[in-house]
Amino acid sequence: MSSRSRAWIVAASVGAVEALKDQAGLCRWDYPLRCLAQHTKNNMRSYSQAKKISSLIAKSEKAEQSEESLRKVMYLSCWGPN
Repeated sequence: MSSRSRAWIVAASVGAVEALKDQAGLCRWDYPLRCLAQHTKNNMRSYSQAKKISSLIAKSEKAEQSEESLRKVMYLSCWGPN
């Protein structure tokens, strides 16, 4: 097989693949799939950030509650009934 016939076979194969890609709509689906993947990645990031923030808020509320309990104990030990 000569190099000229090999080149024609390769060119025909590439042309057939490109035609099938266009016919099947693979090229048209590439952009929406990339957009969907990017949207999912962004939402997962914001979900994890929201989870961290809610965890910090819960810790802060617990710290305030324990501080209030300590304040009450100190008040009662100083001013409560003897």
